[in-house]
Amino acid sequence: METTLLFAPLVGSVICGFGHKIIGEKAATVTATALLFLAALLSWITFLTFDPALYENGTYTKQIFTWIQSGSLDTSWQFRVDRLTAIMLIVITTVSSLVHLYSFGYMDHDPQWKDGESYKPRFFAYLSFFTFAMLMLVTSDNLVQMFFGWEGVGVASYLLIGFYYRKPSAGAAAMKAFIVNRVGDFGFALGIFGLFFLTDSINFGDIFAAAPTLAETTVSFLWTEWNAANLLAFLLFVGAMGKSAQLLLHTWLPDAMEGPTPVSALIHAATMVTAGVFLVCRMSPLMEVAPEATAFITVIGATTAFFAATVGLVQTDIKRVIAYSTCSQLGYMFVAAGVGMYSAAMFHLFTHAFFKAMLFLGAGSVIHAMHHEQDMMNYGGLRKKIPYTFWAMMIGTLAITGVGIPLTHIGFAGFLSKDAIIESAYAGGSMYGFWALVIAAAMTSFYSWRLIFLTFYGKPRGDKHTHDHAHESPMVMLIPLGVLALGAVFSGMLWYNSFFGHADKVGAFYGIPVAEAGAHSEEAAHGEASGHGEAQGESTGAATETHAADTGHGTEATQGEAADHGAAAEGEHHLVFAGHPGQGALYIAPDNHVLEDAHAAPAWVKVSPFIAMLAGLGLAFLFYIVNPELPKRLAAQQRPLYLFLKNKWYFDELYNVVFVKPALAIGKFFWKKGDGKTIDGFLNGIAMGIVPFFTRLAGRAQSGYIFTYAFYMVVGIAVLITWMSIGGGSH
Repeated sequence: METTLLFAPLVGSVICGFGHKIIGEKAATVTATALLFLAALLSWITFLTFDPALYENGTYTKQIFTWIQSGSLDTSWQFRVDRLTAIMLIVITTVSSLVHLYSFGYMDHDPQWKDGESYKPRFFAYLSFFTFAMLMLVTSDNLVQMFFGWEGVGVASYLLIGFYYRKPSAGAAAMKAFIVNRVGDFGFALGIFGLFFLTDSINFGDIFAAAPTLAETTVSFLWTEWNAANLLAFLLFVGAMGKSAQLLLHTWLPDAMEGPTPVSALIHAATMVTAGVFLVCRMSPLMEVAPEATAFITVIGATTAFFAATVGLVQTDIKRVIAYSTCSQLGYMFVAAGVGMYSAAMFHLFTHAFFKAMLFLGAGSVIHAMHHEQDMMNYGGLRKKIPYTFWAMMIGTLAITGVGIPLTHIGFAGFLSKDAIIESAYAGGSMYGFWALVIAAAMTSFYSWRLIFLTFYGKPRGDKHTHDHAHESPMVMLIPLGVLALGAVFSGMLWYNSFFGHADKVGAFYGIPVAEAGAHSEEAAHGEASGHGEAQGESTGAATETHAADTGHGTEATQGEAADHGAAAEGEHHLVFAGHPGQGALYIAPDNHVLEDAHAAPAWVKVSPFIAMLAGLGLAFLFYIVNPELPKRLAAQQRPLYLFLKNKWYFDELYNVVFVKPALAIGKFFWKKGDGKTIDGFLNGIAMGIVPFFTRLAGRAQSGYIFTYAFYMVVGIAVLITWMSIGGGSH
């Protein structure tokens, strides 16, 4: 089953890319889509039936074939399944299969292509190849295999972003994505080299076991001494920054909207951009012993969430608004991982995949209805024209803005997962992260409802003919929206306890050993005293007061409401995570109490995201329903701020001055001076000056008279005899 799951998309890609001329375009694209649905079915079976307690360390591995062997490097291509992998499998294959189905409608009669031009097989082949590369990334059991998949999705994204190759902007966007990701991948590669240098292995099991040793190791890098764990965790995160479009390496993501809308939904909402979050969570044993690196991750994540939300406030391209929303939500995930709450990061990754893919596909449905018009300023009043798309977008907006019943576990998917991250940021002691995320939540609500109001409410704007002929998308595009809507509504409520319940629930879900905090034994604290299944089966009432260890992951003793886990009995102790690094899909150190501290957070902390959501909704309603002239006046009054946000904090302009122009100047210098004058000048000087000079001299020596040649021979013999005489005499 594992082999079928992994290679079905690759087979579909090959059939589409090379076999469509034999079996026909329709048969090839249908086959590729069917194979994706098969992979999705097998992924859901894996996710729902996987029991970590049945496997050693909660992980199942299967070797596919021997791969790279060189010296001490022994790399096998292995299929690794644990809870982390199972989550990613259903995210990737579910979204990808629905995007394949959606593309039958969206890519039909694409105006970018001429009549009779074959483009669909190539598009579906790229989609399937991307899915295969992503599956290879998440099922890897070593860093080399992961890097191979990492680069595979980079290649696939380049091909898909630049799919409309006749558009110069699409080609430029594809190049930008590829180059910016290479910067991040250089850091990732250095991290892999460093881990192999220090642990003599690139296999996850060996690296995880060596994590405590790395925390006590010093390594020399760039003429400076560094703590090995912090340095390696930082280098790996640089790779994640590029792939997940975090601040400084984020500039490629909005431009990537040049690709067809299904590409945006697949790559830039649910799969490729989450690879960085997956990497950080996968390397949790290393992250847990690298406090400086995780502090950096938290700051970058929080700043990215805030930055992208501010830019999203003023964008008018419907796809770019959602793209900046993606950038912002990825910042949330990194904050959770940075404070040590990896399960909350994966929770938001899981729920975000459903509602963000639905928002992108819903935007595609709007664009399809409006004859490929993407500017929201030319929309308006589409609610009754495309009702199914409207309700899909509405559900996605309710999910991303976090609508639910405060202080309960009832709400849309984003309500539960986003709140979990904000509570974790507070419990993890990062007040900067907490407030940045709350403010970003208010802005997320504003620009999300702004999108809804500008698109579906008010009077029609723009071309009247386009509005008059706006129509609902075909059923093949609406079915994926309906399926994703189910995830946007129910995924948070269904899996809340598994991702963000108390330690016993989360431990059982991820295969992490747990133990009673009150045992106070060194063995229990390190997971040696409790059996894997026995420790997970224990249940105890949660204490009304949670004492967080002063380790960087917890705040000082925090009093809050009693956990709804059971009645707290006097003298009982709550459960904590135990075990060694590598035991379970995630490693959460015994002194990491962020989970229980988050549950015990004050009520105002838990309610703050909901209040932020209401503030954003109210402001958007005032601006775009009650008084639509207000945004124009505000933009005119605050012109510098408006242009600052509209131009994305001028990052592109800054990079153009700092990196692009100097690089072009250096290139021009070497071209003109180096290649043109030095290399060409040298070769041309020899060919056109020196060689002809000696040629002319040699020509003069050819007189044609025999006595001249006889004279040269006599002179030559005399010189030779003289030299031999002198040389012989010296010995």
